[in-house]
Amino acid sequence: MLVISNNVQLADWEIELSAIRSMGSGGQNVNKVATAIHLRFDIRRSTLPDVYKQRLLALQDNRITKDGVVVIKAQSFRTQEQNREDALNRLKELILSAMVEVKKRKPTKPSRNSQIKRVERKKRTGTTKSLRGKVDY
Repeated sequence: MLVISNNVQLADWEIELSAIRSMGSGGQNVNKVATAIHLRFDIRRSTLPDVYKQRLLALQDNRITKDGVVVIKAQSFRTQEQNREDALNRLKELILSAMVEVKKRKPTKPSRNSQIKRVERKKRTGTTKSLRGKVDY
């Protein structure tokens, strides 16, 4: 069971974990042992509240397929157990990140004083650059 928050939990049957062989270097161990974990989680079939489902499906994330299945591959560690924990933690972070509400930006205007200072700075820079030219006798 994966605990997302106080009142939201995922049962074991909702998360499909399968062990696969890792990619990359690692010597003979890579060819023999399936240490990487391939996690699949179907959002539409899950017992998540509807708000969670809608927000997850609305995310523009490469890990979510068009069918609404989250696919996570964990192969950072050398042991299967650590990769399993890593995959579950990444799923939890994905679900929690979907529930974070982004604050709306309040449009503001620059103050009159800051506008005047900006123009003065530009004028000063311009005069400094114009003094760098050839001297006319």
